[in-house]
Amino acid sequence: MTGWQSKVVRRKPTKRATKAVGVSAGSVLERTLYMQLRAVLGPLNVPVSEYRFDPPRRWRFDFAWPSRKLAVEVEGGIWVHGRHGRGAGMESDMEKYNRATVLGWAVLRFSPGGVKNGNACREIEAWLAHDRV
Repeated sequence: MTGWQSKVVRRKPTKRATKAVGVSAGSVLERTLYMQLRAVLGPLNVPVSEYRFDPPRRWRFDFAWPSRKLAVEVEGGIWVHGRHGRGAGMESDMEKYNRATVLGWAVLRFSPGGVKNGNACREIEAWLAHDRV
């Protein structure tokens, strides 16, 4: 084996190889929620991940049911002063969520704890169970 061949053989797996089927290479929390939803709602009612709802702004929802106009956002990093816990990130999120509301979307937001304890999945299931016009 030559030098370059040994480097190819020892290369670490890419994120693409480790991501869950049907979900973008999002956070561990997003993959966890996706798997919970798939187990509860079945494979035919799973959300679209990374759904672009406002192409000019390139904004995306973590998960969406476009036919129901339901969006779900997982707000990671809130306890470690991540993007969602700082002023500029919060203002940006508010702008995004307000625009989504103007466009007729319902946006459910969940903390890491809500995903881990299953509350996010229960709330989404409850929202989808109601008939909305």
